[in-house]
Amino acid sequence: MTGVSHEDAAASFDPLRPKLMRVAYRMLGSVADAEDMVQEAFIRWMKADRSEVREPEAFLRRTVTRLCLDQLKSARRQRETYVGPWLPDPVLEEEEEEDVTLPLMLALERLSPLERAAFLLHDVFGQGFEEVAATLERDPAACRQLAARARTHVREARPRFQVEKQRGLELAEAFFHASRSGDMKALGAMLAADVSVHADGGGKRPAAMEPIVGFDAVMKVHEQLAALFRENGSKLVRAGFVNGLPGFITLEADGELQTTALEIEDGKVTAIYVMRNPDKLRHLH
Repeated sequence: MTGVSHEDAAASFDPLRPKLMRVAYRMLGSVADAEDMVQEAFIRWMKADRSEVREPEAFLRRTVTRLCLDQLKSARRQRETYVGPWLPDPVLEEEEEEDVTLPLMLALERLSPLERAAFLLHDVFGQGFEEVAATLERDPAACRQLAARARTHVREARPRFQVEKQRGLELAEAFFHASRSGDMKALGAMLAADVSVHADGGGKRPAAMEPIVGFDAVMKVHEQLAALFRENGSKLVRAGFVNGLPGFITLEADGELQTTALEIEDGKVTAIYVMRNPDKLRHLH
């Protein structure tokens, strides 16, 4: 432990905090857990002999990744008892994040913690396998294999058709107005035949317990919702990118926020992701 001050540790750590948050959030899918991991890394940074660390960023990224691997093991147990569909915490971006969209985050959930780490570190954050190997404490060949296996699993979740930014936001606003006003004709024109709805209420707010799949089922649900919206209203707070997908935040009749993210292919909405769990929306207040 050095005698160097807390301020010096913070001065070298704080500029790296946003990058470390990106790693932690993409590993865990939870903003609160990611913040905890980054804070724990800072505590370890304060205790470390920083004069011995040649590359602070690499050292801290390694620390955060290892903390996240431990956290993922306990998170898996929590997911098994989660009420209804699980979605990652919504993160709002000014620009679309092309590297890790919401469907990809869901695909990452199906990987083992080591596969997830190898894929993110190499394919998303561009690290060489030597560095990935040092982080995961495996040899480079094993890490290459982990990443390849992960790639096979998540290939389908990578965006095949990048929707143009402005067009995506226009579709999101049009979807909000059609779904809230009950304009079923306009809404139906936006939906793909195999559209699905995934709503995460976490047992805290009403939400479908299973994904709703297919054009007719999704239209029926929106007809029922439109009747509720006419009585109670749903106020648009802002449109933007939610986990890399066009979407919007609303203030609902119960006074709680909600996010909606739209997966769009060939100009049609193929999946609708709705976050209603208040625990996962706290950071947006």
